[in-house]
Amino acid sequence: MPDPIDRRSFVGSVASAAAVVGGAGLGGVSVAAARDRGIVTPQPDTDAAARTTAFNLAYAPHFGMFRNLAGDDLLDQLRFMGDEGFTALEDNGMAGRPVEQQEAITREMVRLGMRMGVFVVNMGTAWSPTLATGRGDARDQFLAECRAAVEVAKRVGATWMTVVPGTLDARLELDYQNANVIDALRRGAEIFEPHGLVMVLEPLNHRRDHPGLFLTRTSQAHMLCRAVDSPACKILFDAYHQQISEGNLIPNIDLAWDEIAYIQVGDNPGRKEPGTGEINYRNVFAHLHARGYTGIIGMEHGNSRPGAEGERAVIDAYRTADAFDAR
Repeated sequence: MPDPIDRRSFVGSVASAAAVVGGAGLGGVSVAAARDRGIVTPQPDTDAAARTTAFNLAYAPHFGMFRNLAGDDLLDQLRFMGDEGFTALEDNGMAGRPVEQQEAITREMVRLGMRMGVFVVNMGTAWSPTLATGRGDARDQFLAECRAAVEVAKRVGATWMTVVPGTLDARLELDYQNANVIDALRRGAEIFEPHGLVMVLEPLNHRRDHPGLFLTRTSQAHMLCRAVDSPACKILFDAYHQQISEGNLIPNIDLAWDEIAYIQVGDNPGRKEPGTGEINYRNVFAHLHARGYTGIIGMEHGNSRPGAEGERAVIDAYRTADAFDAR
């Protein structure tokens, strides 16, 4: 997730609920599923086979990442992503886009055979004392955001949506705060579950980007998901944040595997593309592949270098990190 200051300007399947376990078998929106959701779609791209060879995993760029190479038009950016072998898109701000733009993006994604990654459910309740406090007004606002997110998800063919439970309440013991968050998430899961949708809880680092937030550790997110006990409540594991908060990435992925439904990446320090920091992403990606992960990996980071040259460097970095033995 981007920092809260950047979120509002950030430019960047229907799986059955029971299938959302351990990241394996998680699909995106198919042409048939899109039609079931009321999306009017053209025929799939018949030139797909002529594109650059696809990656081993479904890496998802965001809008703006390749603006110099693809131009300002969002649909042109999508086409460029598809031509480069990317099979998914991530757009945190999708819920705030006009309906007509959401529908146009979705039609083009279906035509290109691309899947939709996460967008953010609760922009209004993620960065203030909300779910942890147990206040009814905060919970009601969060549930209203969940209901609105269902309509966006149906429109854009999304399955997973990011939830951040807000900040800590300094006046309340942590156990009470955990109970309050669990209660609110159970109510949210009741909204999403009938639609086969999944809110993914994102632990964010407290050392650099997000001091004071309630949810910071993978183990805490795992506990919350177990307590909510719904296929509509899972974990978004962001390797950038967790490298800062706790490290030990591959063992922690394994410990939480049964509750992880979505992955995001960015190197540390700097939050740029793989290969610019300390994380061995080739090993991380190889491990995810070996475990059978077929979900989306959101490229939630900046570019280390400006201009078209920097954008090409991002693509090359993913080619390098993805060059593991996939047998």
